[in-house]
Amino acid sequence: MTGLTNSELSHIDNHGKANMVDVSEKATSTRVAKAEAYVSVSDIALEQIIQNQLAKGDVFSVARVAGIQAAKQCANLVPLCHPLLLSKVDVDFETDELSKQIKITCQCKLNGNTGVEMEALTGVSVAALTLFDMCKAVDPEMVIHGLKVIEKSGGKTGLWRRSA
Repeated sequence: MTGLTNSELSHIDNHGKANMVDVSEKATSTRVAKAEAYVSVSDIALEQIIQNQLAKGDVFSVARVAGIQAAKQCANLVPLCHPLLLSKVDVDFETDELSKQIKITCQCKLNGNTGVEMEALTGVSVAALTLFDMCKAVDPEMVIHGLKVIEKSGGKTGLWRRSA
């Protein structure tokens, strides 16, 4: 730890026990979070993905739906997350032939009293896992990396963007 006390960690109570945070007194606002991850792939896999020639079908369509579904199920996967009524989930992909990477982003939005960072991270993670699953026969050496929140807005913190 970095010198924080239990009272400064919102998911730990004063006795050191796991605790779901009470957000009932927080102001309702439009909250948005965007996360990203990367999948490094071989030349052959990237070519087949771009040309939609994989035996399992359209990788991006399936991974997009998986990411959206995962974001909506975040509270069922991460024990202390609040169940949220998301108003929008976007999952997008960018291919980079030079670096042989696929950048995946997931943006989640709602009007509520808690943030959506975990939903965006869950969505992008499952989209990356789905991409891996669909391509592993062609490239079992793919690497998923760089998972992070890149921006969020709403609540008392307002707009936050990851520094370069």
